[in-house]
Amino acid sequence: MVEFIKLSSEDDIVNLGQGFPDFPPPAFAVEAFQHAVSGDFMLNQYTTAFGYPPLTRILASFFGKLLGQEINPRKNVLVTVGAYGALFTAFQALVDEGDEVIIIEPFFDCYEPMTLMAGGRPVFVSLKPSPTRDGELDSCSDWQLDPVELASKFTSRTKALILNTPSNPLGKVFSRAELELVASLCQQHDVVCIADEVYQWLVYDGYQHVSIASLPGMWDRTLTIGSAGKTFSATGWKVGWVLGPGRLLKHLHTVHQNSIFHCPTQAQAAVAESFEWEQLHFGQPSSYFVQFQQASQRSRDHVMRSLQSVGLRPIIPQGSYFLITDISELKSKMPDLPGATDEPYDSRFVKWMIKNKGLGAIPVSIFYSAPHRKHFDHYIRICFVKDESTLQAMDKKLQKWKDELGP
Repeated sequence: MVEFIKLSSEDDIVNLGQGFPDFPPPAFAVEAFQHAVSGDFMLNQYTTAFGYPPLTRILASFFGKLLGQEINPRKNVLVTVGAYGALFTAFQALVDEGDEVIIIEPFFDCYEPMTLMAGGRPVFVSLKPSPTRDGELDSCSDWQLDPVELASKFTSRTKALILNTPSNPLGKVFSRAELELVASLCQQHDVVCIADEVYQWLVYDGYQHVSIASLPGMWDRTLTIGSAGKTFSATGWKVGWVLGPGRLLKHLHTVHQNSIFHCPTQAQAAVAESFEWEQLHFGQPSSYFVQFQQASQRSRDHVMRSLQSVGLRPIIPQGSYFLITDISELKSKMPDLPGATDEPYDSRFVKWMIKNKGLGAIPVSIFYSAPHRKHFDHYIRICFVKDESTLQAMDKKLQKWKDELGP
């Protein structure tokens, strides 16, 4: 992915590839960071290794209500360097040499290397799209797990399954029935579920996010990972967290204590104050989570309309920052784009689109295991959580592209 992000960062390229907002965080979050920097001078010093106490306390109370659990801030919460740090710590803590980790494709691209770095073996199972309906846009809800295939991936060596909902890159929000299937198999085979839920507040069209840890019997075998960057549109703060039972968290604590030890105090203080603000407004029209979701859905709809004007077919996402769009129509018209013979078509297409159309994206084949990439080389990922000025710049590029296509 790094290669495509670098290409998209050139001048005059509209970068719809990398997943970050290009607009300010909410005013209350910026003010919280200013308070942390200019207020109590002791915030310049170390804090508690596993999390700044006001932050661990509000994470425990806020998410305890949502998960239906009494969460102990000292035993059941770990603050990490972003959700990425939470993932890395979880893999290092729980996955041993030869352990198998089930990864649902398409997957956030760090899951495979993190499994391998811990000595584990990735085991892949793909979401399968339903056949296309003429005249209608496909939805990511049509991408389903085959229950028999999923069950077949569990063995005596399976240590963990990683579940990303809402998912990157697809934008799929797993339904309660799908989560119950995963939960049943995890319990049957005594497997830990690593639940990457960083986009939980960005769910569209009336769909509901359900945390798998809230299902019966799952709290005790689930690590739930969140991100302040995604929650408050401040990805550079790099504050994440993981919630879970003490029997699992104690192993993450050991890795954390003997690697980074603790995370920057001021950023944690800012996140704590931001959650305190949101807790006062939660569930009301003034809630940032409500307003951000509404704004992101409008941006999603804008981008989907615009992409269709040049023959791209977006798959409607139910959540997250992202959508994927089908490029099959353009692939049929331009089958021989430059690139290495073994380079997937979507990779060559993205390079062509950056160079010739000034639009950056990410090829979806990079979110698949090597044997499956050739089956999914006709999709690209677009980030739509962008400023209005970025969307207008995208529209200009797409209009020019449309004019070049002719009637």
